[in-house]
Amino acid sequence: GIRGENYLSMTRASTLDFRRKTQGQNNWSGPLRPVNVIRNKFPTYKNGSNGIVIKFADEPETPSLKESVAEETADLLDRRQRLSVRELAMKFEKGLSTATLLSNEVKCKQVALLERDILLKNLKSVLESLRGQVAGKYKDEIEESVSMVDILAVQLSKRENELLQQKTEVTRIATSLKLASEDARRIVDEERTNARAEIENARAALQRVQKVLKEKENSSQRIGKQDVDELREKVQEARRVKMLHCPSKAMDIKSEIYVLRDQYAEISSSSAHLLKELELHQSFKENGVPSCELEGLESLGSMLRVVVRNDVALSNSSVQWFRIQPKGHKKEIISGATKLVYAPEPHDVGRYLQAEVNLGGETSVAKTAGPLDPAPGLVDYVETLVRNPETDYNVVVLQMNGIDQPTDSIHVLCIGKLRMRLAKGTTVIAREFYSSSMQLCGVRGGGDAAPQAMFWQPREGLSLVLAFETPRERNSAIMLARRFAIDCNIILAGPGDKTPW
Repeated sequence: GIRGENYLSMTRASTLDFRRKTQGQNNWSGPLRPVNVIRNKFPTYKNGSNGIVIKFADEPETPSLKESVAEETADLLDRRQRLSVRELAMKFEKGLSTATLLSNEVKCKQVALLERDILLKNLKSVLESLRGQVAGKYKDEIEESVSMVDILAVQLSKRENELLQQKTEVTRIATSLKLASEDARRIVDEERTNARAEIENARAALQRVQKVLKEKENSSQRIGKQDVDELREKVQEARRVKMLHCPSKAMDIKSEIYVLRDQYAEISSSSAHLLKELELHQSFKENGVPSCELEGLESLGSMLRVVVRNDVALSNSSVQWFRIQPKGHKKEIISGATKLVYAPEPHDVGRYLQAEVNLGGETSVAKTAGPLDPAPGLVDYVETLVRNPETDYNVVVLQMNGIDQPTDSIHVLCIGKLRMRLAKGTTVIAREFYSSSMQLCGVRGGGDAAPQAMFWQPREGLSLVLAFETPRERNSAIMLARRFAIDCNIILAGPGDKTPW
């Protein structure tokens, strides 16, 4: 009795509530919104005053699954023309994931329908069992409840058929989207391959253009250099012709200067010779020692020779040359200068030169009449060379470490601001920075080539004797190297030289 009344109350409440719900068709949730069908669609139970009351949960109206899928597909097809290939592939992949989500949602709804079907069958079996046990008014209500359950079963069957159609539609759309995604991915790969090929072709074309431009630039530079050389030769030829046919006043002045210089040198030589003759005669009268004198121009670039008067033999004699300061008469020995001849170097300019000759125990002295004169124009020439970072000289190596060398090959001596280098072609013989171990001076061993020869010790264990083309080049090289060495806080001198200049 009490159990039957509870079943009847539950059936009546559920039937009436279901009738109200079926009057307004409920829609399923959209495709892009995850749902929990069992929780949102199954009835919720709560205790009422007359027993258990069944009430369906309310849910907002949402578009159907078919409409959502159609809307997404139409949106993709509408925007396909405005998207790049990569964005299109991404959209198709997104649509594929959406279709997969819809398919899963349909499966969940199908499971819910199966559970509802089982619930209705159980409810109908309960009502059938109650119909045989009650009579009168309750039996009519049970009959009405059974009919309502049948109607609900028919409606659920229709809903199941609709879900099957939607599942078929979603499966078809998912297949289409999958194929479209694969096609888009393939198109992306093809476009990427084509783009890479075009980039490589463009790069190769750019390299070819750069190569052509470089060759054109080099050819234009060569042509320009040839034109400049030809123009320079023409200018020089024009100047030579002009000088031959129209002598200028400057050339006349230069010729007069050369003549005056020669005359001055001749007068100076004669004056020095007369002074020496006077000193020798006075010395011979006072001491009775055979007199010696120096022959040669007392200026840089010449060579001085000791000459003994009174026909005295010099086979057993010894000679030593000295420098004497004009003020204080301080005497400095010139190490290695022990021959009858001596070629002054730039270090001797402004000082007296004196040769002491030992003749059988008696010493005879020969001294210059005045301080050694500088070479005309040499200082200005060196100042011009100082402006250059490097200066090259053509030289011949006469000796290396005291051993004579063949004199048929030309070497290049490069004097720079930081170092000196001697090379023959691409072969470097010596290359050293200015240092305290480096020595540089004129050759002191005599010989006809002494005014043009220079002694150079780049480092310990290596010494060279170099011959220049002219005494002017030899003296300018010594002065230039010493000038650059002083800028590096190094004093270049010869062996035994201690007095700085």
